[in-house]
Amino acid sequence: MNHIQQSKRIYLVGIKGVAMAALAIWAKDAGKSVAGSDVGEEFPTDEELKKAHVDIHVGFDSSHLAAFKPDVVVYTGAHGGRDNPQVMYAKEHAISVLPHGQALGLVMEGKHQISIAGSHGKTTTAAMIATILVEADLDPSYAVGCGSIRGLGTAGHAGKGDWFIAEADEYVTDPGHDATPRFLWHKPDVLVVTNIDYDHPDVYTDLAHVQQAFVALQKQSELTIMNADDPASSVLSKGENVVKFGLSKEISGLKLQVLGRHNMLNAAAAAAACERIGIAWNVIKQGLERFGGTKRRFEKLGEVRGALIYDDYAHHPKEIESTIAAFREMYPKKRLVVVFQPHTYSRTNALLPDFVRALALADITLVTDIYASAREAQKVEGLVQKLGGIYAPLRQDVSRWLEKELTADDVIVFMGAGDIYQWARSIL
Repeated sequence: MNHIQQSKRIYLVGIKGVAMAALAIWAKDAGKSVAGSDVGEEFPTDEELKKAHVDIHVGFDSSHLAAFKPDVVVYTGAHGGRDNPQVMYAKEHAISVLPHGQALGLVMEGKHQISIAGSHGKTTTAAMIATILVEADLDPSYAVGCGSIRGLGTAGHAGKGDWFIAEADEYVTDPGHDATPRFLWHKPDVLVVTNIDYDHPDVYTDLAHVQQAFVALQKQSELTIMNADDPASSVLSKGENVVKFGLSKEISGLKLQVLGRHNMLNAAAAAAACERIGIAWNVIKQGLERFGGTKRRFEKLGEVRGALIYDDYAHHPKEIESTIAAFREMYPKKRLVVVFQPHTYSRTNALLPDFVRALALADITLVTDIYASAREAQKVEGLVQKLGGIYAPLRQDVSRWLEKELTADDVIVFMGAGDIYQWARSIL
């Protein structure tokens, strides 16, 4: 039984997370009653959930669940996973319970599936493909892990067309309970892999361990679109039905709204996937040129005293390098100031030398305290000071530095996967 497609009332525990919010908006589009719970702090998804008229309960009291009477409860690895009080209540009362990864796999059933995996760039690439298919009048369904997609709208949609586009996340289904990579719940007709890198050191031991997961996903996919410019992705080249993309001087005539070499690769991946499913090049071109980026990716917030203020989700060394390179390309004569909030102790500790090198590419780096994940227990004292730059642990420390040092020649980029986006808007 497909619990989530047949259900009429869906409750999402941790609904403000970008992946969960996209699923919630898909469910509203599909005509279902939707509610959920989360912590009280502001999230990038708040605005879109409010527009979709999704009821959000603060905290995880089982009384909210009892009042809503859901057919199915969806949860993530955050907020205790299956040990969350609301999830436990649902199981005790014979309500169907699904982790997000499995729920998304069930939602995609019955559609032709395009799954976008990769350590970096999967959100942008998924959003590009969704935009192209909309441009082609195919009315696709999609679930993209961002607050919103510029040029398209919400990050989730239940379309009437035959295609479903979704991010495919390599993180585990339920930390401590189910180590299945979340993307193994997908059965893609088209698998797009933007790149493979060592990330999530709390669940993967090394790069080879991550590569094994991607190879497993490839084995349950019909066609693989892979990055020929990424050495770690070469493990996928031996599979059947493989198409490679990369950068070439022979390709021209396309003008993107999003900057950077990494976004050229994302566009190449999206174009390769769409060409393979029969979309004409002129429509692909129109879709890519229509695409304006996603929330928290190179997002301009405003200006202060002539200085430009941006917000970006980059939280891995390679993402930081690519983002800084894109800003250098756009503003070659300006001073680049990065306000970086490290995300999780495990990632910061495991990739410390790479973070140091990446952050040194900015003219000035302010480093805040580490934003610990809800699924993280271990802390490492004194770790953040090893990243270099100017230590500005709290929002008021960053604000004081900017008040004193800000000039009209500055580009300020608030960067990270935690609540740093709140800092940017508050300080602005």
